[in-house]
Amino acid sequence: MRKVLYPGTFDPVTNGHIDIINRAREMFDGVIVTVAVNPTKTPLFSVEERVEMLRKSVADIDNITVDSFDGLVVDHAHETGAVGIIRGLRALSDFEYEFQMALMNRKLAGDLTTVFLIPHEKYTYLNSSIVRNLASLNSDVSDFVPPVVVEMLKSKFSK
Repeated sequence: MRKVLYPGTFDPVTNGHIDIINRAREMFDGVIVTVAVNPTKTPLFSVEERVEMLRKSVADIDNITVDSFDGLVVDHAHETGAVGIIRGLRALSDFEYEFQMALMNRKLAGDLTTVFLIPHEKYTYLNSSIVRNLASLNSDVSDFVPPVVVEMLKSKFSK
């Protein structure tokens, strides 16, 4: 079974992320969606909340596993038996950073391949920061995120 790792902060998961998960699932036998602990970011949701949102958001999609990790993505890929790493590219601005990370991951673990996937064009402008900002201003984000995320954002910002 050829599994691939899709790491990200997912703060929160968006419909663009779900689109990438579905595209990866078409190419691989299994997709491990993993919430990364990134010490340079201050997430709105805890790791546990992000894992919960992801699990509920992909519950009806076959061959998807959701977990979390703290450390190098290449180490986690090896631990999970993944043969590669999925990264989404929305715009040219994503490419430089993702290209550098892919080359570093190749240097660290030459047996892993990074696969870049482009989401459906209706998601190219979408990112988690925009969703958080809209939700914080009490805007309707239901077109951008799964229903469980809408509810968790409402709960977070109603406090």
